[in-house]
Formats: sequence, C-alpha cells, structure tokens
Amino acid sequence: MKAIVVTDEAAGTAGMTPAERPEPQATINDVVLQVHASGFTPGELTWPGTWTDRLGRDRTPSIPGHELAGVVSALGYGTRGLSVGQRVFGLADWTRDGTLAEYTAVEARNLAPLPGDVDFTVGASLPISGLTAWQGLFVHGRFEVGQSVLVHGAAGGVGSMVTQLAHEAGAYVIGTGRAADRQAALDFGAQEFVDLGNDSLDDAGAVDLVFDVIGGDIGKRSAALVRPGGMLVTIAGPPEARPADGLAVDFVVEADRAQLTEIVQRVRDGRLRTNIGTVAALDDAVTAFNPAERPRGKTIIRVRP
Repeated sequence: MKAIVVTDEAAGTAGMTPAERPEPQATINDVVLQVHASGFTPGELTWPGTWTDRLGRDRTPSIPGHELAGVVSALGYGTRGLSVGQRVFGLADWTRDGTLAEYTAVEARNLAPLPGDVDFTVGASLPISGLTAWQGLFVHGRFEVGQSVLVHGAAGGVGSMVTQLAHEAGAYVIGTGRAADRQAALDFGAQEFVDLGNDSLDDAGAVDLVFDVIGGDIGKRSAALVRPGGMLVTIAGPPEARPADGLAVDFVVEADRAQLTEIVQRVRDGRLRTNIGTVAALDDAVTAFNPAERPRGKTIIRVRP
C-alpha cells in the first residue's frame, strides 16, 4: 500500500517520504480501516511514540498521522460495536503505524461512527482538536456555565474548537493570537481578542479558566490571571507556573467514542465548524507539510478521492 514514512527524528517534516508498506492485519479488538482522509499534527514528530514502541524499541520506518476518517474493511477477533463497511472516524494509537496510508489498524474503542452527511475530510479534522478542546474544558477544566475563559491561539486548530465549545456552553470567551487572527477568533465566538504581539496579556483581566496551547512565557503569565479557585489547563507540557489560589493541569488527549459522537453531532447541527486549511492528496502530502508560507487551518490529506 502507499504510505508516508519517517525515519529521522532530527529531519522533522522534511524527512517524510512516500513508500510502499505492507497492509496491516487486524489483531484482537482491532479493525483495519480503508483510510479516506487523514489529519496530521507536526508536533507528533517529536513524540516518543512516533519512533519507538511501548517497550522503547525502534520501530522506524514508521507511518505518522493519528486522525482519520474511513471505512471498516476488516474486523479482528473479539471486536464488537463496529461492522465491515461502516463509516468511522477517530484516533489511531500513538505507538503504532498511523493514518498517512491507504490502510491502518486501530483499536475499535478509539473509533466512532461517522454519519453519512459528514464528509471524510471534515471527519479527519475533528479527533485531536475536538477531543482536546472537549477534555480540556469539560473534563480537566471542570467548566461551569457563566465562567470566563481565556483561550490562547483562539483561531488555531485546537483553540478554535475551544472557543466554539466554550461559547456554546455559556462562557465569556477572550481569545488571543496574532493580529491577523482577530476576526477569525471573533467569528468563532470570542467576545474579546488580545493581540499577543501588540497588546498586554494583562488586558484580559482575571478569568476563571485559561486554556493554554503555547506554554513558555505566555503560560507563566497566564497563571497570574486565574481567579481564586480557577483553573489553568495546558497541552504545552507541565506548567512552569501555577495559579496562586487555583489549580493547573496538563494532559494528553485520549480517544473517547462518546465524546467523538457529541462533537460530530455539533458539526451536523451547525454548532461547530472545523478549521481546515490545505487539503492535499497522499502523493502530495510531503509538499503539503512543508509549505512555503505559514499554513492557516489544519492540513488534511485526502487519501481517496
């Protein structure tokens, strides 16, 4: 089968190359999927699971990509809840070959049904961004109606999802980003916008919840804005500073069928918009992941027309 592989961690996306790889087989509780569309997060090329298995053994050449939408083509022994020919979307395992390929094997529990009126491209754009936003807000952030939420990168892949979900849930949302992102953040549901290049972050004032996707100095300064009893939630690694009278948590997104179902239903209802940028074919994936200009929106690889 056609696939995109990586062999050199230091090379980053420049080290991605097309290759022929064996088609995967379905083991216990697995399904094999005919991949129709795949999402990719450049940061995964720094994750240990991209290069080694659960025992720390080198597994290159490995196939990156963890978000997908496709059709079930085979079931492993003991697999329940899915059927051959069913449209699904979800997350591939971190330490196994991923979704930038014509076929991939995934644990069945990591997948949810993809309704027929949701395009595969849209489905592949949802799992990491959507689940990260959902879990950061409602699971780890313990969001309550009426709270104020500061969303860093409010026009980005994760931030736009956080902004929309928080706004729908009854939050007062303050977005941050570059000056060029202001209108997009407001369109996604932010009531205010802080330009991190020209405004003072302190202009945001005290908030109940900070959702940080940046870390570093921005993360440290954000901790000081959290009200007593509030939360700092981050996906940028362990926080370097914590709220004086609140909590801080960093987390790694997990697959969850029920949450995926909630997210895709909001897409169907028009309550949630994806933030898709470039859509490229598998043969053009390497070029798509090495653009000449800063990409806007999430790059999706359409594996099948």
